[in-house]
Amino acid sequence: MSDARQLLGIKGASETSNVWKLRLQLMKPITWIPLLWGVICGAAASGNFHWSLSNLLASFACMMMSGPLLAGYTQTINDYYDREIDAINEPNRPIPSGAISLNQVKIQILALLFGGLLVAYGLDLWAGHSTPSVLLLALGGSFVSFIYSAPPLKLKQNGWLGNYALGASYIALPWWAGQALFGQLTWITALLTLAYSLAGLGIAVINDFKSVEGDRALGLQSLPVVFGIKKASWISAGMIDFFQLAMVVVLIIIGQHLASVILILLIIPQMTFQDIWLLRDPLEFDVKYQASAQPFLILGMLVTALAIGHSPLINML
Repeated sequence: MSDARQLLGIKGASETSNVWKLRLQLMKPITWIPLLWGVICGAAASGNFHWSLSNLLASFACMMMSGPLLAGYTQTINDYYDREIDAINEPNRPIPSGAISLNQVKIQILALLFGGLLVAYGLDLWAGHSTPSVLLLALGGSFVSFIYSAPPLKLKQNGWLGNYALGASYIALPWWAGQALFGQLTWITALLTLAYSLAGLGIAVINDFKSVEGDRALGLQSLPVVFGIKKASWISAGMIDFFQLAMVVVLIIIGQHLASVILILLIIPQMTFQDIWLLRDPLEFDVKYQASAQPFLILGMLVTALAIGHSPLINML
């Protein structure tokens, strides 16, 4: 089990001297899942995805850009700038343990960044974009990732702003990339996904529970530090539920009633798992909560995306 945690990049991982396993641990593959799914949602919301080999290969390349490359870049640069915090919270992680050198980490950061940007440019060429929209999204997301982790801005120092930046990066950006690749990214869809990203803010709070000791020691104002563990767990659950329910209202307004019912049915088990895991002991059960509740969240995203892609009202705007 600890070996699996090591490969996924989550807390409680076993130690290793294999440099490639260390590099993978820095990239935190467990965090790629919502980004891969976000690309699928964007493709669905475009209303223009067709089942062909060319489209499948393009979507796979877009998922590689969003997940392993740019999310891997995000996670690696975050570990680089969080090495003092990790020395308190998770001293066995690759950087604070000394298992990998800082120069090796810097090379990994640059390789993942430029690899992601190169794939983004190739996708724009494939789609025939006159404006390189996928590349611009990749550049914007990479910049947000940098200022989230790096001083002097270091957005993660502010619990609300940092968590929203993270939530938008995990929900809105890959959705936009998928939609821009296969269709047109409209302002109404952009606004809806930014609103959906407020649910992602609640998810981002969960990642702060494991770091509360180091955040408090170094003066970072994460929500668990500011409000305490218990209140922060309620804030997290409330944000996740409220903004998904807001999407239910949006689906009703645009005439997608079946999708709104399905989304409600997917929210109910999330609330159940919040009661079982998140609200009782988020420090102990954060991984169990995410493993049990996240599938319903991402399925809800796909239901919403399909409804948007097939809504005559949205397509008219």
